[in-house]
Amino acid sequence: MKPRHKRAAIIAGGLAALGVAAMLVLNAFQSNLVFFFTPTQIEAGEAPKGRAFRIGGLVQPGSLKRDSDGLTVRFEVTDTAKNIPVVYSGILPDLFREGKGVVAQGRLGPDGSFRAEEVLAKHDENYMPPEAAHAVDQAQKGMKVSK
Repeated sequence: MKPRHKRAAIIAGGLAALGVAAMLVLNAFQSNLVFFFTPTQIEAGEAPKGRAFRIGGLVQPGSLKRDSDGLTVRFEVTDTAKNIPVVYSGILPDLFREGKGVVAQGRLGPDGSFRAEEVLAKHDENYMPPEAAHAVDQAQKGMKVSK
């Protein structure tokens, strides 16, 4: 094989390896990507079926209920326009309260309730995740326009 052909084969092999590596990185990124949806978007059918995503908003006052096992809790997340029931089995964060901001990660169940695998509460009285704050603002603007 001539040196020119060897060089071309090495370059082609390097480009193929680089392409495979890029494909693996993009595939890993896509499988770990988690989108954020509001209760209004979930009700509208915009949330993915069978994939994990995040839901955010406020914990509906009066909706928090604990099952007899002591770990399973049920509550509703609202953006002040729509409510989505959430079921979570685990220990809730210390700052979790009714009427406060929350972001939960999980999947939508066949019965329309959200099966949370992780629940995050806001940090202090002034903080709400930016996506949740924007969603609540948008829902409140929508309610004012429709009234």
